Amino acid sequence: MIRKHIYYSGRVQGVGFRYTTARIAANYFVDGFVRNMMDGRVEIVVEGEKSEAQAFLDAVAGEMNDYIRDTRIIDETDADADKFTGFDIRF
Repeated sequence: MIRKHIYYSGRVQGVGFRYTTARIAANYFVDGFVRNMMDGRVEIVVEGEKSEAQAFLDAVAGEMNDYIRDTRIIDETDADADKFTGFDIRF
């Protein structure tokens, strides 16, 4: 299992980013969440098998590419610290 924190910037709020991400997540065996941040970025935290998590992130980037200007990915070392159940939108 891996966990990644991803921060997307650009025109990523007000374009359905969170709902699109949650819809995409339903097609993958991943857990975590997506939320808007106060500074205008969108944050995704995803846990899952490496290949599944990467396929999910590739799908999000492909679907939302026109809105993303920059992506920052942080690989977490302890994926067991905060286990998620499912993937949801946080407000």
